Amino acid sequence: MAKVINLEVFQRFFRSGQVGGCLLLICVVISLLIANTASKDGFETFLQTTIGFGNLNYSVLAWINDALMSIFFLLVGLEIKREFVEGELSSVKRIALPVIAALGGMLVPAIIYWMLNKGSATSSGWGIPMATDIAFALTIIALLGKSVPPSLKIFLAALAIVDDFGAILVIAIFYTSKIHFEYLALAAVTLMLLATLNYFHVKKLVYYLVPGVFLWYFFHHSGIHATIAGVLLAFTIPTNETDIPSPLETLEHSLTVPVNYIIMPVFALANTNITFEKEMFAGLVSPLGLGIIAGLLLGKTIGITFFSWLAVKFKLANLPRGASWKHMLGVGMLAGIGFTMSIFIALLSFSDALYVLEAKFAILTASILSGVIGSVFLKSVKTKSKSFKSVTA
Repeated sequence: MAKVINLEVFQRFFRSGQVGGCLLLICVVISLLIANTASKDGFETFLQTTIGFGNLNYSVLAWINDALMSIFFLLVGLEIKREFVEGELSSVKRIALPVIAALGGMLVPAIIYWMLNKGSATSSGWGIPMATDIAFALTIIALLGKSVPPSLKIFLAALAIVDDFGAILVIAIFYTSKIHFEYLALAAVTLMLLATLNYFHVKKLVYYLVPGVFLWYFFHHSGIHATIAGVLLAFTIPTNETDIPSPLETLEHSLTVPVNYIIMPVFALANTNITFEKEMFAGLVSPLGLGIIAGLLLGKTIGITFFSWLAVKFKLANLPRGASWKHMLGVGMLAGIGFTMSIFIALLSFSDALYVLEAKFAILTASILSGVIGSVFLKSVKTKSKSFKSVTA
C-alpha cells in the first residue's frame, strides 16, 4: 500500500511541472560548473560545431536557439490561444488584471533599464528585463503550496502567458536583422494557407505541422527572428470549448514533456555557461548590470503591483479571490525571475561577447534574488480573507 501511495505522489509531482523547473535548475548548475572547469573549451567547441546542409548550415548553439526555441514558442502560442478561447483570458473580466499587470511588468523594467543605459552601447538591451520565466516562477509558487491562494497561482500563470506574448512581439518587432521581403512574402502565403485549413475545419495535425516547417524556414531567412513562426503556427491550429480533445490540445499535450524536460533544460545548459571572472562582478554595478538587476528585481515588482492597483482602483478588474495586496507584491517579486527568456533576448541584443556574458550574469543574479526574496515574502504572508478585500474573478 505504501508503495502505491509513493508511486501516486511521484506521478502527481511529475505531472505538476515542478520536475521541469528542478531539471532546469540542475542544468543551470551543470552549465556553470562546465564553464568554470577544464571542460569549458571542449564544451564551447561542441556548441560552435557546424551541422546541417545547404542554406541550413548552422552551429549547434544556433540550432538550439533558433530551431528548438521555436518549438518552445509553439507551445507558448498554443497555451496563449487556449487561454483566450476557454481559459483565464477568455473574458474581459478575467483578462483585465493579468493583461494590465503584465503591461506594467514590461514597461517599468524597460524604462528603468533605458534610463540607466540611454546613449550607451548597451541601450539596445532594454527588452532584457521585460521577460518572466514561466517555468521557474510557476515552479516556485507551486512549491509554496497552501501558503498562497490557488487563485494567485492562476493569476501568475495568466500574467506569465501575457508577458511571454509581449516578449514575442518585442522580439519580432525590435530584435530583427535586415528584412528580406521575398521570404516574408512566402511566409505570409504559408500563413494564409494555414488559416485556410483552419477555416475549413481541417483537423489532422500533419497538415499544419508540415507547412509549419516551411513557415519557420521562410521566417528564418526573412530577417525576422524565426521563433515567431512557432507562435503564428499555434494560432492557426483549431481548438474548441468542448470536452472533446481538439487538435490544439492534442499537440499541446504532446509538446509539454519534450519542451519542459528536454528543450528548456538543453537551452539552459547551452546558454548559462558563464565563466566567473573578477571583472564580471564589477559588471554588476555597470549601467548594463544595474539596468537588468533593477529592472527585474524592482521594475517587475513596482510595475505589476502599481498597474494592478490602478486596474482595481478604476474598477477595471478585481483582485484574485483570497489574495491581498501583499500577495500581489510577492507575485511581482517572483515575476522578476527572467532567466531563460531574458537570456534569449540578451543573445539577440548584443553582438559583443563581453556584453552577453555580463548580461547573463546579471540575469542570473537578479533571478536568484527575485526567487528567494519573493518566495520568502509570500511564505510570510498570512492568507486570511477577512484582512483584505477579495472578490470573485
